[in-house]
Order: sequence, then structure tokens, then C-alpha cells
Amino acid sequence: MNNKTFLTVHGVIYSVFALALFFIPHLMWPMYGVELNDQYAVFLSQHTSIFLGGIAAISLLLRDIDSNLIAKKLLLALLITNSLGVVITLYAGVIGIFVGFGWSDPAFFTLLSVLTYLQFRKI
Repeated sequence: MNNKTFLTVHGVIYSVFALALFFIPHLMWPMYGVELNDQYAVFLSQHTSIFLGGIAAISLLLRDIDSNLIAKKLLLALLITNSLGVVITLYAGVIGIFVGFGWSDPAFFTLLSVLTYLQFRKI
């Protein structure tokens, strides 16, 4: 897959989650076994959208990047981000915060990490 396709898919995935956690947190979090008890929990979900949306914007705005040193650094940054996602969401699953659909998050971040690594290796 070329950089443009990869970064477009990556950016769209992050955009969807950013919008969902901002606009429908009461629908999203219970699927992961997380309860939103008050306005502060809702705000923290919406606050998380800042970072998800930022990653989406970076991916989408730089999707025309050629295979060069900057592209390699961008993909390495995305690989680190997705790998942190694996560790943090796996931790949430192991200690019992994420239940039910929550186990899809470590799988999702692992898939993104593998795809990002494969794209990184191509450059």
C-alpha cells in the first residue's frame, strides 16, 4: 500500500473515533465496560478527542508525503502512538476496566501497529 492510502485509512479511523468519543460518549464507552458517571467523565472523553483528532489531522494532512526521511519519522511516530495504544488498552483489559467490547481495543491497536510497521519498513 502506498503512503497516501495508508495515511488516509489511518486518518479516517482516528477521525471516526474522535467524533464518536466527542459526540456520543454515552453510547461508546458502555460498549467497553466503562461507565460515565458525571459531566467530568464526559468531558474527559471529549478531551481525548483532541488527541485522536490531532492524530487524524496529521495523518490526513501529510498523506501526500513522499517516501523520504520525514515520511519515515512520521510513520515511526504513528507506530509509537499505536504501540502505546496496545500497552494502555491491554492494561485496561487485564485489570478489568475494559470488559466486553473493550478487548477489541488492544486488537485494534495491534493491527494498526503491525500495518504501520509494515508501511515503515517499506520506506
